[in-house]
Amino acid sequence: MVNLIIWLPAIAAVLCLLPGFAGRAKQIALGTSVVVFILAVLVTADFDWRSGQVQHETRLSWIEAINVNYYIGVDGLNWPLVVLTAALSIFVILAAWKIDKSTHVFMSLYLFLMTGMFGVFLSLDLFLFYVFFEVSLLPMYFLIGVWGGPRKEYAAIKFFLFTLAGSICLLIVMLGIFHVTKKGTGAVNWDMIRLPELIVEGTRVRLFALNGPYGQWAMWFFWLSFIAFAVKVPIAPLHTWLPDAHVEAPTPISMILAGVLLKMGGYALMRITYPLFPEAAQIMWYIVAGIGVFGIIYGAFCAMAQTDWKKLVAYSSVSHMGYVTLGLAVMTRAGFDGAYFQMIAHGITSSMMFFLVGVVYDRAHHRDLNRFGGLWLHWPGYSGWAMVGFFAGMGLPGLCGFIGEILVLLGTFQAAEHFDPATVYTMGALAAAGVVLTAGYILWMFQRVYMGLPREDYKDYQPIVAREYWIMAAHGFAALLFGVVPVLVFNMTDSTFNKWTPLIADWMAVTAGG
Repeated sequence: MVNLIIWLPAIAAVLCLLPGFAGRAKQIALGTSVVVFILAVLVTADFDWRSGQVQHETRLSWIEAINVNYYIGVDGLNWPLVVLTAALSIFVILAAWKIDKSTHVFMSLYLFLMTGMFGVFLSLDLFLFYVFFEVSLLPMYFLIGVWGGPRKEYAAIKFFLFTLAGSICLLIVMLGIFHVTKKGTGAVNWDMIRLPELIVEGTRVRLFALNGPYGQWAMWFFWLSFIAFAVKVPIAPLHTWLPDAHVEAPTPISMILAGVLLKMGGYALMRITYPLFPEAAQIMWYIVAGIGVFGIIYGAFCAMAQTDWKKLVAYSSVSHMGYVTLGLAVMTRAGFDGAYFQMIAHGITSSMMFFLVGVVYDRAHHRDLNRFGGLWLHWPGYSGWAMVGFFAGMGLPGLCGFIGEILVLLGTFQAAEHFDPATVYTMGALAAAGVVLTAGYILWMFQRVYMGLPREDYKDYQPIVAREYWIMAAHGFAALLFGVVPVLVFNMTDSTFNKWTPLIADWMAVTAGG
């Protein structure tokens, strides 16, 4: 079933391009996404979340000369993101239902993108991960560059170049790992589960420990891999491709870009960078934490300054993903839990916010915040769901956005037990101030768009259809569900985090008080 989740969308993508099936591309894409989601639910029901081990593994030799395997599997770190991707894909395809420009090509590219996203999350071989990481880049380039807005070519090329630069940094790290594992153990090793600790002459050794045989490379590899994935998060100042990509991308592509593709960077930091180079991460924690706090504050101020509604939501993503960076940087258990939950919550809220903007843009044909007002009285049903979506993004208690942010803040202050307290408290206070700024720009936006008397031109807007209400309702229900029952995520992640690499597990256990 796990293999089908990866490859069924690719098979359907080819089917959409065949002459006899091109006219039914929408139905094929929607049917495929529904089947993939059902498979994800079945795997979830068949998984032992208490073990903390990788399950549903497939390991096949692929490139024997350099010991590359087709190795995929499921654990608590990747599976919640797989389920999120499967669920969001259904609503992305529904949101794209009215696209009439080469619809079969659009759906085919999106299905290929699904294969890339699932492959990134499910790959446990670093070489295979890199392949899927690159595969996911190409469909997004064309989906923005062909179906985007007036500056679509510029936005697509900028997205491609930034991401490609990050990929080059990762490739350098992979070349280093190839050399180190071959020289240190006699055989190349790409296994991301075993790479942190390898067997050398019968002894378990961390090759990249600072006092280990290749410790001199650990700091370089940490920063190179961090930059590679920071571009994808994106972490300021490597974020400048994101607002352009969001503004020019069609609504469904903005939904999946914010909802899933940004999470690939955060996931890779948790799967690769921190387990492989934890001591380097400990030494450089204050720099990474400072970058995260800068992103929180900078993104919030940029969002507050926007008059383009979609660009406001784009900069809010920069701000919210800063909490992921901060949660990882402080290396406490609460910080890690908060960073991971923030990725899930932001996947729900950002996708919903971009869809809410798209619903109005399809009718108004502009996104100028100063030209709206009184939408609540004109569309009370839509505005009710908009309140849920934007307030969840604001971090209102009872909605999903609150859980991740509060855990990251608690984890940050908790780190004062082992890091410099003055630095920790400064970081925590600034990050907490970001919550206030978020409330400021969300409430100001809500006032300008939804409050007051309706404008005259609203009477020319087409009514919202049931398909759009279903998309809003599904996102809103998820925001409420995970805000009230966050244990649905933590039940999946706890055992995996408890049995993470010994160094990080020990470090988190100490900072959590034992």
